Amino acid sequence: MKRPKQRSRAGFTLVELLVVILIITILLTIGAAGFRNAGGKGVSTALPSTEAIFDEARSVAVGKGTRSRVLIDVDDPDSESNYLRRMFVVYEETDDNGEPIENSWKLASKAYIFPPKTYFSRVYSKKNHRAGSGELENMTLSGVSGLYNSDGDGYLYYEFNAEGICTTGLTGTDYNAPSFVIGNGARARGSLEPRTTSDGRRDFGGFVIWRNGATSVFRNPTQIIGSESPTEF
Repeated sequence: MKRPKQRSRAGFTLVELLVVILIITILLTIGAAGFRNAGGKGVSTALPSTEAIFDEARSVAVGKGTRSRVLIDVDDPDSESNYLRRMFVVYEETDDNGEPIENSWKLASKAYIFPPKTYFSRVYSKKNHRAGSGELENMTLSGVSGLYNSDGDGYLYYEFNAEGICTTGLTGTDYNAPSFVIGNGARARGSLEPRTTSDGRRDFGGFVIWRNGATSVFRNPTQIIGSESPTEF
């Protein structure tokens, strides 16, 4: 009785090996590109949250019939978790007659911390975005809590009045929309200020705040920084 012949298993041909290597190379390239851009996801993640904070500030001002402010932490550059990364809303307390109590501010809600490698940009956030001019004003906090009281530069702020108007862009009867801009960066060891990275120099986002508190998101970096590549925050 004859045994059936066993077919020898052929190995991969050179062409098949080259195809496999090409596929692996393509996948690695795509993965590396995704990894390089991973930090930028912090900007797109933070924008809806920060827009909601401005909505909250306006609602608090109208609801309580007083001023409210969106604060950006610039108090302590040594604080890697808070410096240019923490924002929250406060409102001005009023007396029984509805008059504001000077330098008496209360927290409206918990603070929001930007995602890792995401920072507020003082360079591109302006009182008048169209003109690219006007620095945001500072304020300090005291009597709030140890987590929010300021000992240094305090907080940059955007303000709403009791009618829900963003007074940051208001000069007399003229209104120039201010901008809120964040970007992707890193803090080098021993450096207090964040810097942009080679992969994140165009990775900035933000919006302008209109008179009624509505926001309009920038659709591309050129609306924020023109043709330049940012090198600082």
